[in-house]
Amino acid sequence: MAAAEEADRLKEECGVFGMYDFSGGDVASTVYYGLYALQHRGQESCGIAVSDTKGPKGKVTGTKDMGLLNEVFTPECLESLKGDIGVGHVRYSTAGSSTRENAQPLVLNYVKGTLGLAHNGNLINAPELRHELEYTGAIFQTTIDSEVIAYHIARERLQSSTVEEAVGRAMRKLKGAYSLIVMSPRKLIGARDPFGFRPLCIGKRDNAYILASETCALDTVGASFVRDVRPGEIVTISPDKGIESDTSLCIPEGKHARCIFEYIYFARPDSYIDGVSVYNARILAGKFLAMDSAVDADLVVGVPESGNCAALGYSLQSGIPYGQAFVKNAYVGRTFIKPGQKSRESSVQVKLNALREAVDGKRIVMIDDSIVRGTTSDRIVRMLREAGAKEVHMRVSSPPFLWPCYFGTDVPAREQLIAYGRTTEEIRSIIGADSLAYLREERLSGMVGGLGICQGCFNGRYPMEPPTGDIRGEYAR
Repeated sequence: MAAAEEADRLKEECGVFGMYDFSGGDVASTVYYGLYALQHRGQESCGIAVSDTKGPKGKVTGTKDMGLLNEVFTPECLESLKGDIGVGHVRYSTAGSSTRENAQPLVLNYVKGTLGLAHNGNLINAPELRHELEYTGAIFQTTIDSEVIAYHIARERLQSSTVEEAVGRAMRKLKGAYSLIVMSPRKLIGARDPFGFRPLCIGKRDNAYILASETCALDTVGASFVRDVRPGEIVTISPDKGIESDTSLCIPEGKHARCIFEYIYFARPDSYIDGVSVYNARILAGKFLAMDSAVDADLVVGVPESGNCAALGYSLQSGIPYGQAFVKNAYVGRTFIKPGQKSRESSVQVKLNALREAVDGKRIVMIDDSIVRGTTSDRIVRMLREAGAKEVHMRVSSPPFLWPCYFGTDVPAREQLIAYGRTTEEIRSIIGADSLAYLREERLSGMVGGLGICQGCFNGRYPMEPPTGDIRGEYAR
């Protein structure tokens, strides 16, 4: 049961961070702390690659491995990474297996020099692009689509006058979700797919420029926010020209399709994505739930951490007091050993425990960000009842999952989704709650101030034609 419980949570996205210090200072430690602020986006592997723009052209040093940042990087390791330009990555795999070879950033040596690349997202045409390269002699070291992107940029560079032109030419072949940071010997390049699935922003600190997945990483390293990279935009950062912009691949705002789960779950609440506060979006989700699915209760609680903001929003709208019902074990990380099938320990209870004093004898409204398979929700509802809760009313700050995601969110095949083929009442009965309600789909746009969003996992209407097969597993070699 433990494995099923673990699989019932959505997995985070990858996080990317790049920096170019025009004054020549070493950037590795800043990249490390920037990634540390993005650790929530991926806990499987991490890496940093740096280069000295005034040293031998194309020489890149780096470290990457399985594990959390504080497991992979020591002070001595960071001290050895000398360079004024660098790129870093934290990873959770949605395509390609979880191995050291698939850790990023990827460093590619080719006839025109060296490229370092970090990628957040998932391509839906990666198998075709990969086969195209394999039939012209390419030998792959990984099973991730990021290497496919790197190879195509390197190939296009042979016919391009600049590396940013090569990035643009490669992007015209890519279908799917991607935010990229590319490090060349003298430039730092950021690019975002035309639909804007994944976030990417620009920051500045003193004489250095930064690219990052979320604004919280800029805050962590003391950088000021400059602006978001626009969907479809390529930005090139260099000492000679500062920030250059290529918007030739941009599409109208009405066609943008940002992943709504950046706002519901993935991003840190102190981040802003395309001008919208993640915290405010979650507060609004909770308020909408209270407006649409009111219930008499004594206490509103969130399932840590992503349910907390929506729970506060529900409380503010309903007038029901907001409180804490769970204690979370802060020390359960990537190396957490799941209890075996025969063990009495529940992996949920190793991570969470109910506060009896807070819930005993009370009617509880419990807010969570999503229900995937339902196994975790069942355990948490039971936990509250065992702690003395009289009633448990579950509210979910997203609509029901009915379709898989092909763009980097770990939503599984339809048959594994508890909402597929079941009514809300049937799901309520399975998880054991007194009542259950989801956020209405029409509320999502209001959550994010009318920005263009992708809702494919809720309604099956994807912003582009989905692949005919499930491309989210490891690619056939």
